[in-house]
Amino acid sequence: MWSQYQRQSREHTLPKEPVLRSAILDKSIQIVGEMQKSRVKLLAGTDSPAYFVFPGFSLHEELAMLVQAGLTPVQALETATRNPAEFLGRLDSQGTIAVGKNADLVLLDANPLDNIHNTRKIRAVILRGKLLDRPALDQLLSDVEKFAAAN
Repeated sequence: MWSQYQRQSREHTLPKEPVLRSAILDKSIQIVGEMQKSRVKLLAGTDSPAYFVFPGFSLHEELAMLVQAGLTPVQALETATRNPAEFLGRLDSQGTIAVGKNADLVLLDANPLDNIHNTRKIRAVILRGKLLDRPALDQLLSDVEKFAAAN
């Protein structure tokens, strides 16, 4: 579906469309920065059923754009951790790391507070208390790629 959409999109794209999309993105980043300055609670939200948005992968790009908009790396990370848990009324069991909370977290090889792009340097994931190390994560990705290629 993605390949078909990409082809159709290229065939029907007007010459000025990329410039317009870039302007919209720039304006969106500016608006998010103003929202942050006004203390609006932000939630990360790229995991939507839209073309060119790949759940999980696109979150890294969104976090970088949030920093570009003026959020600190901590604030950007909170849009995907603490803020959603608070919004959903689940801060007592998730959203931060503390004794008694759900053991769901990502272990990184580099500090995202130094550079938000370090969120891509995933060493392991702990999901519901189960460790998924780098080889296990690579196997999951490989399985998904094989499934996608077959369908």
